[in-house]
Amino acid sequence: MAVSIRLSRQGTKKRPFYRVVVTDSRSPRGGKFLENLGTFDPAKEIKDSSLKIDQERLAYWRGTGATPSPTLVKLLKELGKHEVSASAAK
Repeated sequence: MAVSIRLSRQGTKKRPFYRVVVTDSRSPRGGKFLENLGTFDPAKEIKDSSLKIDQERLAYWRGTGATPSPTLVKLLKELGKHEVSASAAK
């Protein structure tokens, strides 16, 4: 089973809210997931801590081979939450 760390869309129409989840790469965007790692609210300003993520669990899942999505890698780099290698977004 290929495991990925990605965003799962929640919220209403035109008011998106995302959960950072660990999921099987074959499951749909809003489908079932293995673990919820945090949240991302794009409506908040970047300096207002719009991304909240459990760093310990993120490190654990990265250690077990889960790959973050390109969008999540971009968010983590922008907000400086975690060191992410360039090959992790494949």
